[in-house]
Amino acid sequence: MITRTLPARQVPPQPEPSNPGRARPWQRLQAAAITDPEVLIRRLGLDPALLPAARRAAELFRLRVPDGYLARMRPGDPNDPLLRQVLPLDAEYRDVPGFVEDPVGDGAAMVAPGLLHKYRGRVLLVTTGACAVHCRYCFRRHFPYGEANPARGEWQAALDYIAGDDSIHEVILSGGDPLSLSDERLSGLAGALGEIPHVRRLRVHSRQPVILPERVDEDLLAWLRPGRFQTVLVIHANHAREIHWPVREALARLARAGVSLLNQSVLLRGVNDDVDTLADLSETLSATGVMPYYLHQLDPVRGASHFQVDDDRALRLHHGLRARLPGYLVPRLVREIPGQDAKSPLSG
Repeated sequence: MITRTLPARQVPPQPEPSNPGRARPWQRLQAAAITDPEVLIRRLGLDPALLPAARRAAELFRLRVPDGYLARMRPGDPNDPLLRQVLPLDAEYRDVPGFVEDPVGDGAAMVAPGLLHKYRGRVLLVTTGACAVHCRYCFRRHFPYGEANPARGEWQAALDYIAGDDSIHEVILSGGDPLSLSDERLSGLAGALGEIPHVRRLRVHSRQPVILPERVDEDLLAWLRPGRFQTVLVIHANHAREIHWPVREALARLARAGVSLLNQSVLLRGVNDDVDTLADLSETLSATGVMPYYLHQLDPVRGASHFQVDDDRALRLHHGLRARLPGYLVPRLVREIPGQDAKSPLSG
């Protein structure tokens, strides 16, 4: 392993600006997220010695964490599993063989600005680079959002591609986080997709209901409710403590609206790499009406090697989970390999 100085990365796109007088409550909370490592460390009562490294790593990939997520962390604990997901560390400067800027082959799969066509029957639209939170293991932390921005053309190139291929039955909205965009823009996009007769399902991948449960309001439900096509929301929770009462309430509102709810997690060293934590997460999801879907092996993105759990340990953890839980609560352990026609299950 070699440690070297990397050039500063492009600052990730920020959530779209709103007219302060017309902003929804969730937009104001999103805009007020903590972006200064000094504020994060002071608010949690952490050792100030963490600050120089946090500042250096935040130059590679900016810190961003809303107050509501910070409130779920244990003050004074640098190993808190929620904090570990967002705290910039010097380890992000390690240059580890196999850890690259595009670990899942997004660039090779782009068929129109922001539109990825990897798997038969479905496409993924990177709607925005903005997120309410910046997870340090994000596999798109180096994604060229400035060049691959479908919103500049009001989605038209992506819509034309989807309309021209009648084998596409599902459109996945991703990012960044698509729910960082306003409901006006998202409802317009959903309406345009609804005009394409062969699109049967709309899937939204979002961490917002977990990080910022205030995002689940009537404006969101108005366009996300199933209508001409089925709607599926895949949330992203890695630890049961992320799913506190406001998150449960938000997920219950989505379920009552008829939205199918799934969860995908990433297996992360120091966050959820033990059987008890993974089982607790699955049980908590089930009690909230969310089905565990995928447990991803870490995508080897440059800057995130300190989160890696080796395959042998991952398989032992998954076997332990299968022994602990009924089969329908055990997420599939997978990794994404560029060029494959589906996610690849780990077995052994």
